[in-house]
Amino acid sequence: MPEVDVRLERVTKRFGEVVAVDDLSLDIAEGEFFSLLGPSGCGKTTTLRMIGGFEDPTMGTVYLGGRDVTDLPPYRRDVNTVFQSYALFPHLNVFENVAFGLRRRKVPKDEIATRVREAMRLVDLEGFEERRPAQMSGGQQQRVALARALVNRPKVLLLDEPLGALDLKLRKQMQLELKRIQQEVGITFIYVTHDQEEAMTMSNRIAVMRHGRIEQLGEPEAVYENPATEFVAGFLGASNLLEGEVKETNGSGLATVLLTAGPSVRLPVDRLPAGATGRVKVGVRPEKVSIAPEGEAGPADRNTVTGRVTMSTYIGVSHQFKVQTAGGAELTVYVQNLGAERSPAQGESVVLTWKPEHTFAVEPQEDLTSEEDEG
Repeated sequence: MPEVDVRLERVTKRFGEVVAVDDLSLDIAEGEFFSLLGPSGCGKTTTLRMIGGFEDPTMGTVYLGGRDVTDLPPYRRDVNTVFQSYALFPHLNVFENVAFGLRRRKVPKDEIATRVREAMRLVDLEGFEERRPAQMSGGQQQRVALARALVNRPKVLLLDEPLGALDLKLRKQMQLELKRIQQEVGITFIYVTHDQEEAMTMSNRIAVMRHGRIEQLGEPEAVYENPATEFVAGFLGASNLLEGEVKETNGSGLATVLLTAGPSVRLPVDRLPAGATGRVKVGVRPEKVSIAPEGEAGPADRNTVTGRVTMSTYIGVSHQFKVQTAGGAELTVYVQNLGAERSPAQGESVVLTWKPEHTFAVEPQEDLTSEEDEG
């Protein structure tokens, strides 16, 4: 078992009357790529800042490598931080930007040269040592900021939305680069983002946060396929959520839920919320749903609803459909663009089917409102 690199023990942070982080406990293993994911105002950046020493907890304890660092300033913690703003020195060239921390620690000159070269190789910027930040693109500047942090060989690297200022194509490229770098250096990365695809692409584990608490913690696939709450189901990817009531469970391991706006659907009993016997929201991911013209009967063992296409969108890799069911609910369907079949047109009547094992259920949450920015 890997050692625990970062431990938060019942940490709370208040700003006046506002509780930004609420009694949060968390263990992050050595060498893990761990993401704190959630909307603005959920407490993820405040949590990162308490790990880095930029904020003091109102209550609770922060451990790094088993050592209580709650009262230590940032420079006495074995961590480095990469921010969205890069924070490079414009008057220094790239070499001196990367070497800055080593010079402050009075590392020998030869060792500085060796370590800077290694850091530049790691971020794929060899040959850029003499350039100034203003002569580089945003993506290159972000790599310099990363090299400057890695050259210090911290035990933990904190990354606060570091790709937020980049365009979409470059952001996707840098996601893969960050994952490669983390695997190569083997140190613990703790990454803050509101972008669920970003978190899922890079992370070993994800903590989905809301209102200063962790709503769900786990590996990306587990959190995506088995969301624990209505908020997680809606925030991590797209979900179709249909209101219904649990009617029965049988010996086959399946439960039946009567939809408020439609027929009954079945799902595995172990995908019901613990102890659920009444009202639930049944979910299925859009890519798990098949769509066919009305009258084409799907397999008898599948969940089936009928409806009418209200919107059809072509986005290259897939077609996306909005379908209004006979009971008035709206479902989203993603169909991979294989170019082999005719796509249903707007206004066409269709039948939607999906496997019971691709169905999940969550308890309704009455307080799902848009979160305000953390500031």
